[in-house]
Order: sequence, then C-alpha cells, then structure tokens
Amino acid sequence: MHTLKELKKLAKEVLPGPKTKIALLGDSATQLLATAIQGEAVARKLPIDLYEGEYSQVERQLLDTTSDMYAYAPDILIIFQSTHKLCEHHSALDAARQMSLAADRLDFITTVCQNPLLAGKKIICFNYPEIEDTVFGSYANKVVSSFTFQVRKLNFELMNLSQQYPNLFVCDIAGLQNKLGRDMMFASNVYVSTEMVLSVDAIPYVTSRVMDIVEAIKGQFKKCLILDLDNTVWGGVIGDDGLEGIQLGHGLGIGKAFTEFQMWVKKLRQRGIIICVASKNNEETAKEPFEKHPDMILKLDDIAVFQANWETKVDNIRTIQQILNIGFDSMVFLDDNPFERNIVRENIPDITVPELPEDPGEYLEYLYSLNLFETASYSGADKDRTKQYQVEAQRVSLQKTFTNEADFLKSLDMVSVVSGFTKFNTPRVAQLSQRSNQFNLRTVRYTEADIEAMAADPKVIDLSFTLEDKFGDNGLIAVIIMKEQDAETLFVDTWFMSCRVLKRGMENFTLNTMVEQAKAKGFKRIIGEYLPTPKNKMVEQHYPNLGFVSVTDAPTAQYVLDVENYEPRECYIMKNHEV
Repeated sequence: MHTLKELKKLAKEVLPGPKTKIALLGDSATQLLATAIQGEAVARKLPIDLYEGEYSQVERQLLDTTSDMYAYAPDILIIFQSTHKLCEHHSALDAARQMSLAADRLDFITTVCQNPLLAGKKIICFNYPEIEDTVFGSYANKVVSSFTFQVRKLNFELMNLSQQYPNLFVCDIAGLQNKLGRDMMFASNVYVSTEMVLSVDAIPYVTSRVMDIVEAIKGQFKKCLILDLDNTVWGGVIGDDGLEGIQLGHGLGIGKAFTEFQMWVKKLRQRGIIICVASKNNEETAKEPFEKHPDMILKLDDIAVFQANWETKVDNIRTIQQILNIGFDSMVFLDDNPFERNIVRENIPDITVPELPEDPGEYLEYLYSLNLFETASYSGADKDRTKQYQVEAQRVSLQKTFTNEADFLKSLDMVSVVSGFTKFNTPRVAQLSQRSNQFNLRTVRYTEADIEAMAADPKVIDLSFTLEDKFGDNGLIAVIIMKEQDAETLFVDTWFMSCRVLKRGMENFTLNTMVEQAKAKGFKRIIGEYLPTPKNKMVEQHYPNLGFVSVTDAPTAQYVLDVENYEPRECYIMKNHEV
C-alpha cells in the first residue's frame, strides 16, 4: 500500500498510451482523493485522464446534460456521496421524510443508471460507511426513520441495484471501514477545516479499492492462485512429519488457521479462480494429504495444475503459465518461505507475491486486506474453469507423444458449435468481452445490453464459437462481431479468443466461418483492425498471418481480405451446428 505522499509524487508522472477517461464527482472535498487516484494509476501502469467535478455539485453535474462532466465524456464515472453529508440531510428532515431517505437516494442513482447519455459508461458508486449517531442506540434497528436503519437499507438496496444495472459497480468503502475502523477512516478535525470526509490515512486504502474496480473493468485482474504446500496449505512438512503429523483441523490450535485458509481457497476455486500447486516435493508425497487426510478441505479435483517435483519454484510457475496460457500478471503466488518469495519476484517480476505474515493465524486477515481477486463480472460458467484447465494439462501431455502437429490435432476429434448471440450465451459473451486481453484485436468492452442490441441489429454479423474435443468441452471460446461498413465491406469490430485454445487451428476455423457468412450476404471484402494495448502484442501480426493485406492509407493498423478469392484455410475442426 502506497502512502499518500508516495501517491502525490507518482501523480506527477505521465504514462504513454491511450488514456482511460475518469470523472470523479463528490459532495465533499475530493482534491487529495483525485491526486491519489492519479498516483495509484501510475503505480499500476494504467494511463488515465481524470476530471474532478466541482465541490458538492454531484446532482447538478449529473442531471444537467450541458454540464462540464458530459462535455468531458468519461469512460468511467465515480460518484462519491458521503455518509456524513447524508446524515446532515437526514437531520434536516421531519420523521416522515426521514423514512424515505434511502429510497430517495436510490431513485437518484437509478436515474443516473438509466440516463441514455451514460449508456455504455461504467459507473462506480461508493456505498455508505455507517455513522452511529446513538439517537436510538441499538433500538435504531427497529425504527425505520432512524439514520442507522436508512443507511443499512441504502447499502443493501444499492447491491440489488447493481444487479439490475450491469454497468453499475459498488465500491465497498463501508467494508473498508469495518476493517479499519471509523476513527481511522474519518478525522473530525480534518473535516471541520477542509470538508474532507476521508482521513489522510484512509485515502490510500479507498484509492486502492477504486483502482481495483477500474482495473477489473479494463480487464486487468487476477485469474490464478498458485500455492506452495508445506506450512502454507497445512502446518508442517509432509515429507518429514508424515500424513498424521501435519497440522489441520477445526479444533483449537494452528491447524484451524490452515483449515480456514483452505476454505477461503476453495471458495475462490468455486468462484472461478484457477488454483495450482508449485511445491518442492515428491509428487506422490505431496498429493497424499489431498487424497487421504480427513481434514483436507482442498481435494485434487480443486487443483488445475499440480507441479510437485524438485525443480525451482520459478521453473514450476513457468510451466504452469505455459499450460494455462495466461499472463504472469494474472497470477498470485503464496509461499510461507521469504527466500522462495524473493526468488520468484526477482525472476518473474509481473507475478504478485504477497508478503505472508510469519504467523499462519494472520494469513487470512492479511489476504483479505489485499483484495487480490476483484472482478467486474461473474457467471455460473466460471466454476467449470478448473476442470477445463485440468483437461488442458492432459492435452499438453498427449501432444508430447506426437512428432507431427497435424496428427496431434486430428487425434483431438475437435468439434465447434457456431452460433449467433442468444439469451443463453449473451452473459458469457459479455463476460469474455470484459476479460479477454491477450487475444483481442481491438479490446472493446461490451455489456450484456450492448450484446443484445448488436444481436438485434441487421447490419451486424455476430458469431460465437465453442470448442469440444475428446478430452472435454472448453465452452464458449471465441467471439466475432462484424459490422457493415458499406454495401460491399464488413468491418471486424471485435475478434477475441480464449488463449486456452491457441495452436489448435481455431483462428483458421473462425476465419473460414467469417468468410462463409460474408459471401452468403454478398460482401466482397473484410477489413480488420489491430489496436495495440500493453497486453495484446501476441496478435500484432494476426491479420497478415491470415492472408490479409495492409491498408496503406488507414490511420490505424488496418488490413483487408478479398472474400471472393479466398481459399479456406487448413484446420481439423468440424462444425457441428450453426444458428
């Protein structure tokens, strides 16, 4: 966690590259918060441009469509309406109007979410840390007009509202106050003299939570947790202490800490985080607790890739990365040994390696405070991710037995279902739009509402692709959106694909399908565009490699394909069904 002083210094730096436009609107002084957000963005290597609204002009800026905020046209809008100002407003109302305080604020936020001028924008709304005004004491929980009742109702209904509007995200500073305490979050002497409702000490924590959400919205988040085993997942050393000697269990003692740590990891796996193991150990010995110990919460089925051998942790993590085909910056590595942590940091700078406390009893509270696994989307399909990567490890093992790549691909018996966007796959298409970074030609993010609108547009060709082989089903792994540019030309607005299926000919299969669709609708050419990001360099030559020709006079990297003279590219994927 950077200090405010450090963030102020970082805020003076200017990062190269396209900037995400962020607007910050607050009902109290936000100058230091704005500076801290700029500094934290630099620390995370995320170029942003920040507009700070006038002091206490939230409603005017949002309800007046001629305001400076609308002229600025932010990509992300941050709304910070404080509990302190809400309490002032509550105090000025009679009892009858106090009962509708939460409803009135929710109506305002709903109006913002429904504003067509903000369609496609992401809205981050701070929730409301509680102020215990002690007017009723604990009896406030029984009095609808009490401030305590209204704040708790407001926070609950704000969560419900965020489910109704996919572009609304709640920044949980109420949870931060639960962790840090109100005395740390709010300093009355600072507020009286500056109108700042966040203390100087609290600003870096709030800023970090804000930028966690911004990064997740931008598709930058952690996907994988890699675990050491001895004294990380259980107490003791399995090779020395044996199965009966390691510390686990729900009773008193340090074993409880490891069991509860495993319970947290299990929930991450259920949420869709990929769980892997990198352990210096004999594989058979390392797997024994997963298979035989009665108090193990984690089982082998929870582990996507299990690397237990006498290679270095660095080598094992690199092997895991090659199998998963995700960036090191999407990985978190947990190890109790400071030496191993430092070696991994030095050799794989992009990976996140938390400095675990010496006392295992403090692991969870420390990890909770880091908020490592923020996300901007979630679907039921996420829970199947572990199985998909376990199967991928089997494919990698099989590939080593073939000397000819074509024979290996043929042996997989691959089948793809090609479909338009439907009510069944729209959530997954939107989620992949938010998540895909490496194999993403233009990196345009779409909400479910955006996807539904394009599915209904006759000038859009929308395609989704699944991939299944003899090892299992990868689910929906690629998406194409082509838009009519003129009567003879289609423009590839979106082409992204899961890196899990690289080197299986899916690119060729996808292009063959795109050309079939274009020909069927009478188009003569397809234009593709590559917009570079810090993460998608792997597809820089994607279009040239597929036979597209560079458009010399285009302002960006654009390429054209002659549909009429196209020869289908070789692939070993069968099309099962098309909607």
